[in-house]
Amino acid sequence: MLMPVFTLNLNHKILPHRVTLGKFDGSHPCLTAATAADKIFVHNPHTRSVRSGGRWSAGSRKSDDISLLNINQTVSSVASGILKPGSIEEVLFVGTPTNLLAYDVENNSDLFYREVADGANCIVVGRICGVNKPLAIVGGNCSIQGFDSEGNDSFWTVTGDNVSSMTLCDFNEDGQNELLVGSEDFDIRAFRGDEIIAEMAETESVIGLCPVLGNYFGYALANGTVGVYHQGDRAWRIKSKNQAISICNYDLDGDGVPELITGWSNGKIDARNAQTGEVVFKDNFSHCIAGILRGDYRMTGEEELIFCAVDGEVRGYLPTSAELRHHILDANFEQDTIRELSQKKQNLLLELRNYEENARVGSAGLRGPIKASQENDQYGVIPANTQLKTGLAINMGSGETAAHVEVALQTTNNTIIRSVLIFAEGIFDGECHVIHPKESQLSSSLRIPLFPPKYVPVDLHIKAMVGYKGSMHYHIFELTRQLPRFALYALCTEAETKLEEPQSSVTFVINDRIPRVVLWINQNFLLLEDLEVKGKLHVTFISLRTSQLLVINMDTGGQVTIKTEDMEVAGEVIQSMAQFLNLEDLAVTAEFSKEMENLSNLLTKVEELQSVRQRLSADMADNSSVIRSLVIRAEDSRLMGDFKSMRKWYQELYAFNRDLINGYKIRSNNHEELLLCLKQVNQTIQKAGRLRVGRPKTQVINACRSAIKNNNTSSLIRIIRTGEP
Repeated sequence: MLMPVFTLNLNHKILPHRVTLGKFDGSHPCLTAATAADKIFVHNPHTRSVRSGGRWSAGSRKSDDISLLNINQTVSSVASGILKPGSIEEVLFVGTPTNLLAYDVENNSDLFYREVADGANCIVVGRICGVNKPLAIVGGNCSIQGFDSEGNDSFWTVTGDNVSSMTLCDFNEDGQNELLVGSEDFDIRAFRGDEIIAEMAETESVIGLCPVLGNYFGYALANGTVGVYHQGDRAWRIKSKNQAISICNYDLDGDGVPELITGWSNGKIDARNAQTGEVVFKDNFSHCIAGILRGDYRMTGEEELIFCAVDGEVRGYLPTSAELRHHILDANFEQDTIRELSQKKQNLLLELRNYEENARVGSAGLRGPIKASQENDQYGVIPANTQLKTGLAINMGSGETAAHVEVALQTTNNTIIRSVLIFAEGIFDGECHVIHPKESQLSSSLRIPLFPPKYVPVDLHIKAMVGYKGSMHYHIFELTRQLPRFALYALCTEAETKLEEPQSSVTFVINDRIPRVVLWINQNFLLLEDLEVKGKLHVTFISLRTSQLLVINMDTGGQVTIKTEDMEVAGEVIQSMAQFLNLEDLAVTAEFSKEMENLSNLLTKVEELQSVRQRLSADMADNSSVIRSLVIRAEDSRLMGDFKSMRKWYQELYAFNRDLINGYKIRSNNHEELLLCLKQVNQTIQKAGRLRVGRPKTQVINACRSAIKNNNTSSLIRIIRTGEP
């Protein structure tokens, strides 16, 4: 359904995820990408102007339509878009681990150059809800920043982990763009302004996001999974052994509904129906795909789908004509119908043979019960009333066995469970877990340990093979059980409730009754029997993972107190309770002395690391000027034939160069340590935000940002504790 219309070989290696298409003069699209040696190339086939001066490399062009831009830092992200309101010229944005460059390609000048302490892992340009001007939105080390055309920091918020992908999409169909953010903690978050309105948990790092149509959006994970969400519900997904490098939307068949286009690490490209996931087109490159773009690159009035490979090969595709498309669809429909009917025929023949064999074994009962029993046992016919019962329980562990959640399976007769497959997201290393009991351990019951790593509800899809020990065929039982969100918390026994309660706590007031909170507890914790409370609520749980206590209290006046030493757990409990009780705004008072002490130490360490970094940068600049003078002296001595002096200057140059290398190593280690500290600070702010809901959450995050900018640690701690600046 797509045909190639042009092919280019740019003779430049292209770094994956760092490709964009920009109209830097307002009319001519230019292919722009990051390449090796910390450079950006701009391919403009429409004008043959030679760029020089400024950041442009002199004498580095492979042809008249390619120019190289010097960055002199590792390029982590590239994007383009219109940033000035009312302008038609797009701006080139280049992200590095420490800075963001907004470059006016047409005028060969920096629009702005800003330090981004958290790095620029990815960049998206556009308007978001709550801000009335275009922004260059930068995702970094647990933080998101938005810069306007003057380089002002007009937007800031935090997220759970390093940002790995971003896109703009009308997630809730309100006519305004929400910001979708994928991160390394396996979550996709939808931000309306700086407020999180939805979270979707995945099974790996989210490396690609793109809008499809309306509130449909596509996503790609680091483990090879590609799929589509319809708002917060997954429509479909597939998994490949290769990694999806880039995803994009493009309408192949002219029906007004774009398909999801995927470029893979093995060079494969495919297009899938956005609603079903069915493959409608595929092709291959000889190298890994670096990026997928859309644009009228030939300026013919038609928008091409452009694929870029890492070796510099670029191909543009257009949809086939309507007549040819219908002809291809008819031919494919006939082949698919024949294939589908043949498969159905084979399945029906196999099913018929099974019925005939069952009938034969059943009729053997007329020849004697002993023979019938032997044949039943061999073939696998089980009683018609056989059932598979399931249960969820908590095992506190013993000896070397850690505490865990158990799935218990048992048949209602003497049949045995031969094998079990459990499909679940985020619990196992892969998508599923297979259990094969040993021959000596085969029985009618089986217990399977589970260790959920996160506090999210998980659907367990169980397939069990049931039969007899001598069976050649087994019956498959399929069932689904849901693991509650806080399944890793067990209700404390009388002895455990006498342990010292946590000193840290969160207190808030809700306009709801105690039975509603009890109902929430029954649905989100794994209890042997439903909890019943008369009067005040006081319940204590113990974590299977950390053995720390979680205490939930509520009086008849609606005041709730959650006691735990883990701020993240308190936030998860509050978010779950707020969702269940439909709380739009929730302000709290939080007391986490250990967390605040750690935060204070982190901020002190950050200040020290930044001071060391400035001093190292100054030393490096001084050494660079000395090296420049030594090179000039050494070359002067060489030209004058004074080889003794030349040797002396070069020896000094070697020593200075060695000092520079050592200084760079120290500076690099300092930067890594600084990034780690900033990440922990941002995560603490994120956890403080998750203790609130709605407007109070936004206020806390913004106030924390202001306190950090002003280097006011005491104000920051007070904000986290009370929610007020």
